[in-house]
Amino acid sequence: MRTFATLILGMILGVAAIALGVYFYFATGRAPVATSAPPLPFEKKLAHGALSARVDREMPKTVPLQPDEPNLAAGARVYRDQCAVCHGLPGKKETLIASGMYPRPPKLTEGKGVTDDEPGESYWKIANGIRLTGMPGFRPRLSESQMWQVSLLVANADKLPKSVQDTLSAPVPADYATNPSQPVPK
Repeated sequence: MRTFATLILGMILGVAAIALGVYFYFATGRAPVATSAPPLPFEKKLAHGALSARVDREMPKTVPLQPDEPNLAAGARVYRDQCAVCHGLPGKKETLIASGMYPRPPKLTEGKGVTDDEPGESYWKIANGIRLTGMPGFRPRLSESQMWQVSLLVANADKLPKSVQDTLSAPVPADYATNPSQPVPK
């Protein structure tokens, strides 16, 4: 019986020592917190697993809008105004904001992007945001229709009509996100 009690006490002290070590690691500023610092061991795997499980459980399974040209065009306008500063526009240089973020925001309109994701997954991310990534939640700042339109846009980014592609690739006026010498608009 005494051996069992010693074993339990040893386990409790071991767990306490580990918890104290983790606390000390973070409390003394040894953890990587700068955007340029390398990730913690298993950081990406744990964060991605938690996000995937939550999105799978909560994302809408039906899409209330059709991916037709008017909805895709409306989504392109919202994307240019609200998303492009981080996620970029086709063929355009990465903004200063995006280049300083960790994790780097994915390019949503080039390459694979999120075209293999269900629109409900993108909708969930747009509405709720993603903690510790810089991705804000846009609910209630965007309407339900606007969030769905952007979700449909990025889900169909590899097969957009020419008019929508033109909206996304139109020249962007110089602004503070891409040109730091430009004054911030008032």
